[in-house]
Amino acid sequence: MCKITFLGAGSTIFARNVLGDCMCSPALQDAELALYDIDGQKLSESKAILEATSRALGTKTKITAYLGISERKNALRDADFVVNAIQVGGYDPCTITDFEIPKRYGLRQTIGDTLGISGIMRALRTIPVMRDFARDMEEVCPNAWFLNYTNPMAILTGFMLRYTKVKTVGLCHSVQVCSEELLRPLGMEDKLGGHRELIAGINHMAWLLKIEDKNGVDLYPEIRQRASEMNKKGGHSDMVRYDYISRLGYYCTESSEHNAEYSAFYIKKGYPELIDSFQIPLDEYPRRCIEQIEGWKAEYEGLRNQSELAHRRSIEYASYIMEAIMTDVSIRIGGNVLNTGGLIENLPWDACVEVPCLVDGNGVTPIRVGRLPEQLAAMNMTNISPQLLTIKAAVTGKREHIYHAAMLDPHTAGELSLDDIFAMVDDLIEAHGDWLPSGL
Repeated sequence: MCKITFLGAGSTIFARNVLGDCMCSPALQDAELALYDIDGQKLSESKAILEATSRALGTKTKITAYLGISERKNALRDADFVVNAIQVGGYDPCTITDFEIPKRYGLRQTIGDTLGISGIMRALRTIPVMRDFARDMEEVCPNAWFLNYTNPMAILTGFMLRYTKVKTVGLCHSVQVCSEELLRPLGMEDKLGGHRELIAGINHMAWLLKIEDKNGVDLYPEIRQRASEMNKKGGHSDMVRYDYISRLGYYCTESSEHNAEYSAFYIKKGYPELIDSFQIPLDEYPRRCIEQIEGWKAEYEGLRNQSELAHRRSIEYASYIMEAIMTDVSIRIGGNVLNTGGLIENLPWDACVEVPCLVDGNGVTPIRVGRLPEQLAAMNMTNISPQLLTIKAAVTGKREHIYHAAMLDPHTAGELSLDDIFAMVDDLIEAHGDWLPSGL
C-alpha cells in the first residue's frame, strides 16, 4: 500500500479529479490518501466528496485529513507521492491585488498565473511555502515524488529542482490536449488517434514541433493552410496561437488567452483594436475565480447528500505517473524538469523546460530533444529570463531582482516606463503585506 498526500486538498474539484483517478487504478486503489489544507471547511468538503467517490468505485482507499501547519508533517510522513495544488493568498485578496494595482498603471492582463507581474508576485508568495514543504519532506518522506500542479509552473518547479533535495516534476494538462485543440477546430479530427507528435519548450509555451498522422505524413502543411484561412475569417477564440503558426511556424501548447500576455505583441495601449481582432479576454482569470467560487457552492449543495459519486479517470498525468512508478510499467508524459545537460540545447541549463519524459520504476527520466528552431528558443527566452530572476529574488530576498524580473517581462516592458514598473512593484509589495516574505 502506498501513501499519497495532497497539499491544497481544499481545491476540491481538482483533488477529486486527481485522487478519483488514483481510485480508478488497480495499483493505487488501496492507497492512503492524506488530505492537507489550512481551510477546515474546504478540507472537510473534499474528504466527504472523496469518501463518496470511494464508495461508488468500491475501493479500500483510506482517506485521512490534516488541518493546518502543525499537522503538515503528519500528512507528509512516509508519503510515496505528494501532489501540490496550493494557491497562496487565493482570489481574495491576492489575485484581486495582482490585477487591480497594475490596472492603475495601464497594464491589463488576462490570466496572470504564469508570467507577467501577477505571475511574478504569485511566485514570490508561493516559494516560501514550498520551501517549507520541501524541508518537511526532506525530513519525513525523503524518497517521495513531488508532483507539482501549482502555477507559475516553471518558476516553482525550477525552484524546487535547484534549491531543494526533493524529487520533483511539474505537470500541466496542456500538453496532452494540444493536438486535439488544434486539429478539431480545423476540421482535421480524423487525423487524431495513432498520430505522432513531439512537444518541447517551456510550460504554457511549449511547441508542437512535429505532428504526423498514423502513416507518418507531416500534417503541418495542411495545418498552416487551414489556420491561415481561419484567422483571415477571424472571430474565433484561438487567434493568438494561430497567429503563432503564421508568424513563427508552429503551434503552442497553452491557450490563446494565456499566450496573449506572454509577449509584447497583442495587448498594447497604442493598438486597442488588437484586443477585439484577436478576441483577447482581459481580466479573464478574476472572472473565472468568481464563477468557480459560486459554481462550487451550488455544486456542493447538490453533491453533499449523495452517498456515492461516480468518477471516470481523467487525462491528468498524476495517477498514471504513480501507477507507472509502482508497477514499473513505463509510460511517456510531457513533464517540467530542469534543463540539466541541455535537454533543449539552445535554452539555459538552469531553466525549467517542458519535454517528453519516460516514467517507470526508476522514476521520471527526461528525454533529450536537441535544438529548438531559433525563433522558438528566442520566444522562450523572453519568458525564461524573468522566471530565473524571480527565483533569484525569492532566494536572495533582494527587491532589486523583482524590479529586474518585471523590467524583462515582455508584456510589462512593452507597456510601461521603467519608473512606472518600479513604482508598480513597490505598490504591489506594500499591498501584499504579510503574504510576501518580510524584508523585500
